[in-house]
Amino acid sequence: MDALSGAGPRRARGLGAAGPGSSCRAARPPAPWARFSAWLECVCVVTFDLELGQALELVYPNDFRLTDKEKSSICYLSFPDSHSGCLGDTQFSFRMRQCGGQRSPWHANDRHYHSRAPVALQREPAHYFGYVYFRQVKDSSVKRGYFQKSLVLVSRLPFVQLFQALLSLIAPEYFDKLAPCLEAVCSEIDQWPVPMPGQTLNLPVMGVVVQVHIPSRVDKSESSPPKQRDQENLLPAPMVLASVHELDLFSCLQPLRFCCDFRPYFTIHDSEFKEFTTRTQAPPNVVLGVTNPFFIKTLQHWPHILRVGEPKMSGDLPKQVKLKKPSRLKTLDTKPGLYTAYTAYLHRDKALLKRLLKGVQKKRPSDVQSALLRRHLLELTQSFIIPLEHYMASLMPLQKSITPWKTPPQIRPFSQDDFLRSLEHAGPQLTCILKGDWLGLYRRFFKSPHFDGWYRQRHKEMALKLEALHLEAICEANIETWMKDKSEVEVVDLVLKLREKLVRAQGHQLPVKEATLQRAQLYIETVIGSLPKDLQAVLCPP
Repeated sequence: MDALSGAGPRRARGLGAAGPGSSCRAARPPAPWARFSAWLECVCVVTFDLELGQALELVYPNDFRLTDKEKSSICYLSFPDSHSGCLGDTQFSFRMRQCGGQRSPWHANDRHYHSRAPVALQREPAHYFGYVYFRQVKDSSVKRGYFQKSLVLVSRLPFVQLFQALLSLIAPEYFDKLAPCLEAVCSEIDQWPVPMPGQTLNLPVMGVVVQVHIPSRVDKSESSPPKQRDQENLLPAPMVLASVHELDLFSCLQPLRFCCDFRPYFTIHDSEFKEFTTRTQAPPNVVLGVTNPFFIKTLQHWPHILRVGEPKMSGDLPKQVKLKKPSRLKTLDTKPGLYTAYTAYLHRDKALLKRLLKGVQKKRPSDVQSALLRRHLLELTQSFIIPLEHYMASLMPLQKSITPWKTPPQIRPFSQDDFLRSLEHAGPQLTCILKGDWLGLYRRFFKSPHFDGWYRQRHKEMALKLEALHLEAICEANIETWMKDKSEVEVVDLVLKLREKLVRAQGHQLPVKEATLQRAQLYIETVIGSLPKDLQAVLCPP
């Protein structure tokens, strides 16, 4: 699945805000579609053509460029696969690889957003999400006898719940009124405030105000849905979304980012079909969502296959779920179930299973059932991650070892053996009642891409914290005493290093207070003022 956005020049998509240290310059007006592009890359309409098959009918804004390969991927992924009998409206999403690799930063506020957003909700640098609303209804005026069309929102943000709710408002109206309606909606989105972690935003569209809370890193895990803000008398009352991103169990692993590839929807026409289905090498680290029965036979050698059956009538009790070996998955009429070569390291939580089954018997609402399961998985994940977090914190140099005029000490390396030994007294058994081979589970985790992704992210955050502590130590020291016996070269070197730290801090990369930034700027001015006029002119050109 290649990607959405094309090669070659594109319009400027930044927000036009002045950069760090540019207070003397007038702020430039926002670029065209700047606020729109903070939420969406583009909107596509895919239709069925008798001669061409799926065809891209419209891309909006119309100056957004797509390569032929990208157009083909979007077309095939925007229609249900092998579901000709799927009448009515259907919503789903897909994820596709960007063509040409990572581009330069596309939004001026990305650093600020990423510094505050949970890692699982950060913008994708090399993939796009496609959110689809597909309609198939009988239509005698069409040669094929059916109206078949998809409206697709393309974004780098994994806001599943928000964009599906948005499509449920936009798509029915668009299918009736077509392009003029779509242009009006895009113009409304271009007036929205940019997504800012920790804030509750009111997003007006088509006469409805959608109210959402953008999660931040400091939010509590079990935060309550956003409430209508008292100071705003909104008429009509807003449509409040409990989450921008949760899709039932979507947030249960948010303490731990999924670092492999995943495709919520995948077809045989995908450009990476051969890459993923080859038998000449081990199966790739990817999760594929498919509907074509062809994949059951083609991928029967994969170690994990979950086959979902037809939805049951409300109130039907599920049969006892058993794990089955992949060797039993041989025919196209195989029964629904989980076929896996994986051996679980932890025992089942039988009490939880009983609660869920009892809820089915009593017809407990599905959102309550989902909340029970989500809370269980969240607590299990936290019990697994907390010992890792504690061990990582122990690798950080002590604050008293950070002195202003020396390079700060390094973060100590992660030792798997030392960590495993620490589990005897500070392991997951302190917060979780489940028994099992926790050591084996951690050893398997160390071999996975998820550990590498988690470790890199935590190490990066710790390195930035270390740099911030060093800047604070410098700002708390007596700069004039330090300068007394220093050469001009040493003083100039300090100015350059302080400026570099200040630029990084102002770009929201360093977690420092505003008072520290002001003091650092004062120190720079003090140091430059102590130098000869010729050096001052070099360091501060007019």
